[in-house]
Amino acid sequence: MTEPVSADGVRRRVEEFLSRHDPAVLDRLEFLRARFGAGLAWVHFPAGLGGLDAPRTLQAEVDAAFARAGAPDNEPRRIGIGLGMAAPTILAYGTQDQRERWLRPLWTGEQVWCQLFSEPGAGSDLAALATRAVRDGDGWVVTGQKVWTSMAHEARWAILVARTDADVPKHRGLTYFACDMSAPGVEVRPLRQLTGEAEFNEVFLTEVAIPDCDRIGEVGDGWRVAQTTLMNERVAIGGGALPREAGMIGVVAGTWRERPELRTPGLHERLMELWVASEAARLTAIRLGAQLAAGQPGPEGSAAKYAFATLNQAISGLELELIGEEALRYDDWSMRRPAAVDFTGRSPGYRYLRAKGNSIEGGTTEILRNIIAERVLGLPGEIRVDKDVAWKDLPK
Repeated sequence: MTEPVSADGVRRRVEEFLSRHDPAVLDRLEFLRARFGAGLAWVHFPAGLGGLDAPRTLQAEVDAAFARAGAPDNEPRRIGIGLGMAAPTILAYGTQDQRERWLRPLWTGEQVWCQLFSEPGAGSDLAALATRAVRDGDGWVVTGQKVWTSMAHEARWAILVARTDADVPKHRGLTYFACDMSAPGVEVRPLRQLTGEAEFNEVFLTEVAIPDCDRIGEVGDGWRVAQTTLMNERVAIGGGALPREAGMIGVVAGTWRERPELRTPGLHERLMELWVASEAARLTAIRLGAQLAAGQPGPEGSAAKYAFATLNQAISGLELELIGEEALRYDDWSMRRPAAVDFTGRSPGYRYLRAKGNSIEGGTTEILRNIIAERVLGLPGEIRVDKDVAWKDLPK
């Protein structure tokens, strides 16, 4: 095992890399591949897999140094599912071959990833999923339906959880796979949402062949592997340590300062309350980042995601009240299929409508409350009568 690189060592490597790789001259993809090869992609990842075994806290400094040099980024909004969910799971449970096959094209954006978890019949209970994976020689045949799949229309790969054993309780009969979205039997259909866009999709899997070499983790261990994905997902959604007054609260505060004619005492009080809550969430995200630097994310990431969802909805609602009748105009209506979600670069009406989905994606607010109550606060768990019942015997 290689020795971790010190903070000064990482800084020197960034300087040396930029001295040999001029972003103004090199092709974008060539530059990103070289950055990955130099270990300056995820600095906390192992050497040879885009990292240097360096402290995770150095990542922001490395990214800032590349930005100052005018270097291209890897379009993190477009590949957020791969970066925030697939990559940590592949690193934790994937084989060395899987890591070497998937991590570089994932980070450079050559291969977009999506998440095939949610199902129409499972609701918020992921463990109740019905998509089946049946062993077939040295591979698997998968049949089922997934829903609310962001980026499925652009994805090359998907992280997939399927049921491989119906004779055991629901949490124990699951297995985790990587699914080739270009494989025969994969059908992606758009889901038109409240904003007018089709950002989400439903995905139909009809006898899709998946080789066993694309299974991530052990057979029947899919629930544990999926928990790693979900914990990282919630941190990715709600745990970003943004600068003060960044994000949605910054947009509304900017409108307040620039347009004094819109101000009222009642709205001023609500703005202050939300500003303080946003600042508390931001500082909590910094603490969560320190926890991540010491190991894997825990259930506290659910609290960060919960705060993100509730604050986004409250702030976007305040923004509409602030601008008054202007909010009745919705000029963002389109039938497009976006490649990324952008809250701050869109209209107030879009922000208000899109924020409604924040309490569903990445774990519903109701489920997150249960996680926070049971696993963070240590309160008694809900009564569950299906824990020891085979999935096949549960009412469907």
